[in-house]
Amino acid sequence: MLNLFGTGVALVTPMNEDHSIDFLGLEKLINHVISEGADYLVVQGTTGESATMTKEEKKQVLNACLKINSGRLPIVYGLGGNNTYGVLEEIESTDFSGIDAILSVCPYYNKPSQAGIVAHYTTIADASPVPVILYNVPGRTVTNMTANTTLTLANHPNIIAMKEASGNLEQCMNIAANMPSDFMLISGDDMMTTALRALGGSGVISVLANAYPAIFKTICHGDIEASKKATFKLLSLNPLMYEESNPVGLKYLLKELGICQDAVRLPLVEASDDLREKIKATMVQ
Repeated sequence: MLNLFGTGVALVTPMNEDHSIDFLGLEKLINHVISEGADYLVVQGTTGESATMTKEEKKQVLNACLKINSGRLPIVYGLGGNNTYGVLEEIESTDFSGIDAILSVCPYYNKPSQAGIVAHYTTIADASPVPVILYNVPGRTVTNMTANTTLTLANHPNIIAMKEASGNLEQCMNIAANMPSDFMLISGDDMMTTALRALGGSGVISVLANAYPAIFKTICHGDIEASKKATFKLLSLNPLMYEESNPVGLKYLLKELGICQDAVRLPLVEASDDLREKIKATMVQ
């Protein structure tokens, strides 16, 4: 799975003013990130507002991405949830043609034990016709996947990577120090990418790469000094992407860059005037 090294862009789902899917905006976004050096596309992750998309809409977005991409880059599809058997049903109903792997989030709300997390992912990996990338994001799911849990799952032949967004560097170090040689540690936090590279990480699944894929090309493929300098360029902008929840700030940034509109679906609302001014001022800097 060497084709999943580098920058994976966690694509937003562009929307029209009536909150329907903006397929022209999606085409513009995908062509933008590909032309600026992205390594692969991640479709219908958290940044794509998957929580408020219907099953039919998810399939429409996936099919549109496959068509627009036209085989240029690998595609990872977000397919997870807190109902293990519901995920299995979704796997059974999905056409995996053109999908290189799935990104499956740690079960949220249920607060499973570590043993429950292992059983959940093992069941999914056994059923999935494509490799599975784990996704640990305790800020959204409440439950943290420990390093031991990740390392246990890393031995499954159909589990190839962990997207780590815990923000816990020591936990990441424990994974990096003990993971199998063919397992990938992927940053789930844009600002942690350089640090994880130094530990043996494989790149990032990025939010800000929707807007600035060329900067992430340097972060992921430049030497460590260049990677560090490129990361520092985004230090002031990055927290604004989460101030009113992702992808609210990001969509406004993309609007300012002329890529797509900033519409988001409830319960998210568009960026406040205060956040818009902060983003515009930071872009100028």
